[in-house]
Parts: sequence; structure tokens; C-alpha cells
Amino acid sequence: MATANDRELHARGDQPDAPEAPTDLHAFAVRLRRVNGEINRLVHAFAGDHGLHATDVQALAAILDADEPMTPKRLREHLGLTSGAVTACVDRLERAGHIRRVRESADRRVVHLHYAADARSAARTHFRPLAEATEAARSRFTADELTVVLRFLTAMCEELSAITPPGRR
Repeated sequence: MATANDRELHARGDQPDAPEAPTDLHAFAVRLRRVNGEINRLVHAFAGDHGLHATDVQALAAILDADEPMTPKRLREHLGLTSGAVTACVDRLERAGHIRRVRESADRRVVHLHYAADARSAARTHFRPLAEATEAARSRFTADELTVVLRFLTAMCEELSAITPPGRR
């Protein structure tokens, strides 16, 4: 599927006449940007409905998806923010009732961030259409195809998480 920009380049003669291959890097880049854009649209709507910033919603997702209790330090590293920005984010999320700070260890300096149950319910309600769209898309693939899709998405996440943006080294 060509984009308007692709068609413009083609019209100017800047692109070969060959149609893009289904595994072409450009085709993947376009689809990934589109998926990202659609998810961002839903995230921004949730943020706006709850008086949050889009970064706050990213923080909520990181807390929800963490394999172990999230700490402010790990959240800072995950989001690539300063400690002050993470503190402000965590403060907003706590004030809005989305998370709880809990000191669970013998070391009182260690703070774990937990997604509040009531807030989780609100997020589920808001993002239900995303879950339904995901299920509808999944239903169009075989189990073997879905295994490959998950492998690809996992590999993409691994590759992306290894990238340090310029200026943040």
C-alpha cells in the first residue's frame, strides 16, 4: 500500500516503478508508524479524559506491564526522563488515584509503584475498543501466523529498547 508521499515521489520519478514487496523495510516502517499513531490517538484521549499527560499514560503502561514491582528509578530509565520529571509524573498519577506508592521492603528508601485497582478498571473500560480491535485482527490469522507475529513484535521491542537516543548517552 503506497502512501500519499510515496505517490508524490513516484510522480516525480524519484521512486522505481516496482511495487513494494510485502516484506520491504519501508512497508514495515509505514505500518508501524500507523499502528503507533492509532495507539497514540487512544492514549491521548485517555490522558485528556483523566487530566493526565501522554507521558503519564506511558508510565501507567510501564507500571502495569512490569515483570517485577516498578520503582521510580526503573520508571525513569524506562521512560528516559529526569528524576524530577518522573517525580512530577508519579505525583500526578498518585493525586489522580491511578497509582499507589508502597514501601514494601525493610529498606524504607525503596518505593514500589502499584497500579490502583479502581484506576485499572477505568483504563480497561477506555481501552476496551483497542482490545476488541486486537481480537478482531487476531481472528484473521492462524495460530502459526500469530506465533510469528508475536516473535516479530518481541524482536522489535528488544531492538528498540537497545537504542539510546542521540544526546542521551
